[in-house]
Amino acid sequence: MTPWEAVAVFVAGVCAGGVNTVVGSGTLITFPVLLATGLSPVTATVSNALGLVPGAVSGAFGYRKELRGQRRRILKLGVGALLGGFTGATLLLALPASAFERIVPVVVGLALVLVAFQPLITRRLRRRRASAAVGAPGPDDRAPGPDDRAPGRGDGGPLLFVGMALASVYGGYFAAAQGIIYMSLMGVLLDETLQRLTAVKNVLVAVVNTVAATFFLFVADFDWTAVALIAVGSALGGQLGAVVGRRFSPVVLRALIVTIGTVALVQLLLR
Repeated sequence: MTPWEAVAVFVAGVCAGGVNTVVGSGTLITFPVLLATGLSPVTATVSNALGLVPGAVSGAFGYRKELRGQRRRILKLGVGALLGGFTGATLLLALPASAFERIVPVVVGLALVLVAFQPLITRRLRRRRASAAVGAPGPDDRAPGPDDRAPGRGDGGPLLFVGMALASVYGGYFAAAQGIIYMSLMGVLLDETLQRLTAVKNVLVAVVNTVAATFFLFVADFDWTAVALIAVGSALGGQLGAVVGRRFSPVVLRALIVTIGTVALVQLLLR
């Protein structure tokens, strides 16, 4: 790796760490740069996965205030992220690259639709839950009041767990737009602010990256120069992303997710 290539990889790591903390899709910044330095796709993927671990941890630490009160949710979803990340890492080495990448644009596109229409979908789900809760008369034939309405599940139920686990399989395999997929699923199935969901997303991404990277350590070859440069850069970028990202309003954050996700989708389609 030449000095200029090393600088490019480090800068890509900083950008990826910041983008991953706020939105996701940082891999679409680092992966092409690693390929441009002459690394094979598999070596670039595993080196990138290990290098982005410090960035994911840094981003999660930067959002620690928004994590308060979400321990139970994180523990539950973290189990799915752990299992999914390990499965995805295994698939990377067991399957040809084309086998899984065929569905990547479809997954990313669906996630973008969910993010863009999340407010509308959430309002309709709330009305349906409220209607179902108050629609039937009580045993004493009285009209149900506000206290009779059953609130939505705080953990998203089995649907969110399965969806996040499958998204983690994808994250362990390639990771591009993994954070956007997480945000789309949680945004629809959880009644939370985008900032608090971003905090959960950062923890789950850290879990998946760590599991996948640990698995790769035993079975794959790394470019350790690339790993070190991305690790330092992404850790710095993670802190910068946390400072900037929490200042965004829900509308701006959602627009940013859709914009970056669209760029990611176009890049995937053109590959």
